[in-house]
Amino acid sequence: MTYLEVVFNCGGLPGENELRAVDAMREVYGIQRVVFNGKQRTVSVQFDASRLNQDAVAKMLRQAGIDVREPVALA
Repeated sequence: MTYLEVVFNCGGLPGENELRAVDAMREVYGIQRVVFNGKQRTVSVQFDASRLNQDAVAKMLRQAGIDVREPVALA
């Protein structure tokens, strides 16, 4: 397995329903960790790159109700 991390800007912080949906995302094979940063308004997702790609992760976040915007370039 090859784990990658992608960070997306997001429009706002998730509410309770969105957090429950994100929690259910972790049941999808390949999602390791989801972390929100309220101060920077970002969401970081660690995933198995042999199973998923950045677009699939963004799609799952949007389906969970997260206002995902552009990915953040990591230095």
